[in-house]
Amino acid sequence: MWHGELDRLTLALAAKIANVRTISVGVQPLATISISPTQVMKFSMISKTLKLSLLLVGYGLSVSSASAASKTPPLLAPYLAVDKAVKGEVGAIVPPKEINKYIAKVQAAAKNHTEWHKEFAKNAKPGVPLPFHENLGLTKEEYADYLKLWDQRQFKAVQQVVIRLEEPKPGEWMIRVSGVGMQVSLLRYDPATDVFKSPNGELKRIEDIDAEERSILGAWKGHEWRYENNSEFISTKENLAIGMFKDAKHCVLIYRLQESTSGHRLADKSLVIRFTPPAK
Repeated sequence: MWHGELDRLTLALAAKIANVRTISVGVQPLATISISPTQVMKFSMISKTLKLSLLLVGYGLSVSSASAASKTPPLLAPYLAVDKAVKGEVGAIVPPKEINKYIAKVQAAAKNHTEWHKEFAKNAKPGVPLPFHENLGLTKEEYADYLKLWDQRQFKAVQQVVIRLEEPKPGEWMIRVSGVGMQVSLLRYDPATDVFKSPNGELKRIEDIDAEERSILGAWKGHEWRYENNSEFISTKENLAIGMFKDAKHCVLIYRLQESTSGHRLADKSLVIRFTPPAK
């Protein structure tokens, strides 16, 4: 559109110059303008130079954007492209309701073997179903059916958000999330120290995530940062994780903030957001 308008303006000016032979005041000619082929060529060259300059400006903007994208923190680049808004789904993992009867049996059995259950759960792999044991209150057949139902769990979206990676100032990055994800927007990432800064303190990088297929979210890999502070009056835990599912169709952003005092929970905000990775 811009270059089309420029071409029409150039043609109009050229037509005016070509048609003007004299400029007069009253009756007597004041000056005579003769447009020679050389002058027409010069005008044409000026027009081409102007258009070329505009094209170069356009290309310069494109190069600038490409440069901005290339400096995206390597740790975040697989999941988000700088200044590119993507739609996200806030949701939860929901297994079939038929699984509830088995969960109720395990909970009832846990009351009869409280200490054993605590120790068994503590030593088991986190995030996946407990391995079979007769003290769980299930037969082997029921346990097998429980696993089959667990494998049918699905991600259920409950709200839409918009996610955008931005650089508010040089060397400082933020993952802007709209709506219920506004808490995430308060965090600032420093690639030099690999730390997210929160109003609470610094979320430091911890062990990377390599979740297996039967973990709550399914098979995915990613990175996690954590802030933890236990004072005399209040305990605060803040976690952020970002990664990609094994099938590479979706990325995931997880945020959790927990605050408690004297065993009483003051706050527990959790978010699981699924979104599409940048196009390759």
